[in-house]
Amino acid sequence: MKRKLLSIAAALCFIAGAKAQTSYGLKAGVNFAKYKISGGNTTYTSDANTSFYITGFADMPVAPNFSLQPGVSLQGKGGKVSAGEFGLNEDAKDDLMYIEIPLNLVYYVPTGDAGKVFFGAGPYAGFGIHAKASKGNYSESGSFGDAGIKTFDAGLNLLAGYKLTNGFLINAGYGLGLTNMYKDIEGVTSKNRVFSVGVGYQF
Repeated sequence: MKRKLLSIAAALCFIAGAKAQTSYGLKAGVNFAKYKISGGNTTYTSDANTSFYITGFADMPVAPNFSLQPGVSLQGKGGKVSAGEFGLNEDAKDDLMYIEIPLNLVYYVPTGDAGKVFFGAGPYAGFGIHAKASKGNYSESGSFGDAGIKTFDAGLNLLAGYKLTNGFLINAGYGLGLTNMYKDIEGVTSKNRVFSVGVGYQF
């Protein structure tokens, strides 16, 4: 019985220690979002639509220099077609807003007393909450369904950056959408592509 009690106590101490190591952070920055459209033997990548992101995350150490980072993120995506392409006489763009749940595995490389370089990757799942289409001075807002776009999106995140010892973060990322966004277009797929840069703070 004493051995069992000691084992339980040790396990509780380990769990408490793991929780004590967990930290939390916020990141925000600029997204440069594009569509990658494919059909038949043709592939087209739109111009970048500038938007923003805000992410709250937890950093949970799982091994030396490795952390698991789940989070919740507000992500602005979409794409832009400049005047002159496809016969357009004005710029046209889509602004799409998602709530995303990323789950990244992050590796830290110590660089002395100043801080750490980090690299990471992991999946994300997103839910579209607002869509806006604009052409010239005209714009129309509505749901993803009204725009003929699937509400659900999923893909892979890649990230890198630098974390200072005071918790300040400088980071960049790339979101590789793997889900076809189109609902009713046969033989054509459209997927999100997002490059981001930003700053943050880990408490």
